[in-house]
Amino acid sequence: MLTAQQPVFRKFWHAVMPLTQLQGGPQPFTLLGVAIVLFLDEHGEPAALRDRCCHRTAKLSMGWRIDEGPLCGKLQCGYHGWTYDRTGRVVSIPQYGAERPVPPDYRTPAYHCTARYGYAWVALDEPIADIPAMPEFGKQGWRTIYQFYETWATSPMRALENSFDNSHFSFVHRATFGVASQPQPSKYRLNDTEAGFYAETVVPASNPEAFQRISGVQDAVTTRHMRNAYYLPFSRRLDIEYPSANGQLGKRHVIINCFTPIDDGHMQLCQWLFRNDTEADCPEAMLIHFDDVITREDKAILESTDPDAVIDVRRRGVEFSMESDKPGMMIRKRLFELLTAHGEAEVHRSPTVIPIQAASSTGS
Repeated sequence: MLTAQQPVFRKFWHAVMPLTQLQGGPQPFTLLGVAIVLFLDEHGEPAALRDRCCHRTAKLSMGWRIDEGPLCGKLQCGYHGWTYDRTGRVVSIPQYGAERPVPPDYRTPAYHCTARYGYAWVALDEPIADIPAMPEFGKQGWRTIYQFYETWATSPMRALENSFDNSHFSFVHRATFGVASQPQPSKYRLNDTEAGFYAETVVPASNPEAFQRISGVQDAVTTRHMRNAYYLPFSRRLDIEYPSANGQLGKRHVIINCFTPIDDGHMQLCQWLFRNDTEADCPEAMLIHFDDVITREDKAILESTDPDAVIDVRRRGVEFSMESDKPGMMIRKRLFELLTAHGEAEVHRSPTVIPIQAASSTGS
């Protein structure tokens, strides 16, 4: 599936940028192949516009946010100073006199944009679903750690299926938590939900001394009780619970991923971590490093795959599957149903046709 070619994904909220990155001024981003610019309005709320001035098409992300006066919170183009509000309307043209009104059709497209969980979220069309809930955010007894915000040369589908794939642990993660002697994947208990599905399992995990502050247990091999949930179209929640130790409840390591589609070959990894412990129990820097090492392992293998993942499984012979791929097949099923419900077929690259040259009739 060529993600940016499927219009239905424009109807969902996507995590686009940490709000902290907007403090210094407007920032560009590409969402589903559309170049947008984000900035903070006069109320400190994020706004998103097409990254093109309607005058001479300069990138608005090369302009600046006006910080004072009657145009405070508006976005000014760096080419001729045309100034936009969050609705995309031109509210000021410096070359006009004060008495001359700006024509009402002078505007650039604006998109749905809101702040939640420390991020700016954007929907290019009217959204048909809410932003996935993160109940631990700001909750007493939990801390929030913003772990990763980076571009990967792969697709959301590839990242999603990998995040539910137990059969790669002993191979891709053999240098970290994977148990090489136990390649047989643990089975998930799977249940459909309105937003996607829920998958639960317990997996063995290597637990060397360097990991023991993270897990909270001291056994060389421990277990991870994994409660994994998929949310249409490209998000997941992984709640890892380690065993209880020393009379205390097990450590909880809750990861939220939003695999935001940039274009047909790239996505933005947005990752939150929630922990039910304290900095004294396990430093934030150690948690980020731990997940970073594991994430590098995933990134390397995923960037070697073809981002044009098969969604319509009637296309036989392109990819083959095994029993442990069931969560990935369920993701495909839900995405295919979504496309079908909105009158779309899967858009994918046509297979390369190599012409067969006819044998020469001369010679023998």
